[in-house]
Amino acid sequence: MSVEIRRSATRFTSRDTGRQTRHSFSFGDHYDPERTGFGAMVCHDDHHLRGGTGFDTHRHAGIEIVTWVVSGALRHRDSLGTDTVLRAGEVALLSAGSGVEHSEVAVEGEGPTRFVQVWLAADDPDGQPRYERVAPHLGDGALVDTELPVGVEGARLLVGRLPAHRPVTLPQAPRMHCFVARGALLRSSLAEPLEAGDAFCFTDEPAREVTPAVDSELLVWLLP
Repeated sequence: MSVEIRRSATRFTSRDTGRQTRHSFSFGDHYDPERTGFGAMVCHDDHHLRGGTGFDTHRHAGIEIVTWVVSGALRHRDSLGTDTVLRAGEVALLSAGSGVEHSEVAVEGEGPTRFVQVWLAADDPDGQPRYERVAPHLGDGALVDTELPVGVEGARLLVGRLPAHRPVTLPQAPRMHCFVARGALLRSSLAEPLEAGDAFCFTDEPAREVTPAVDSELLVWLLP
């Protein structure tokens, strides 16, 4: 049983023209042997893009790529023939499988775009690539299961837009990663207040209750 706090200020930071990324785990030139992943989660990136900038066409294989748009709009194109715009409150799954190419660019005229992207090591790294998107209903102030068909047995993404001072229960799971995408959580027995960009990492912990200090957006991964 363990609880770890990942603060936004301790994340690795990459910068390029028009974009900034905060990496929760080792990535590219950033390496820390103590921070290489969390169970099946091998990447957790918080991207900020200026309109018209992003990531040109590049290849992935063997991973499940889940993208949640916090603000703005993100155009996704891939070698499967997908050409779509993902907007705030929408989530997409790109199962890279045996190999796929894609690009991600912030839509101009939509203001700055921010999105959170997670990579999971796929159970079947040689599977058929596929792309799906979901717009979960978030209006009731609870955590909602996105029901994304992620190719990792037991992995689920819950999301919630939560009003200030209304407690919510983080479910029990072998591993649970709770990221504060927007807002803040009140001080609790677990930690000092968590702010936007901070995260809890729970291993074999019971269900826990947290309370938003202000209107907040949480991304909660339940992992095997």
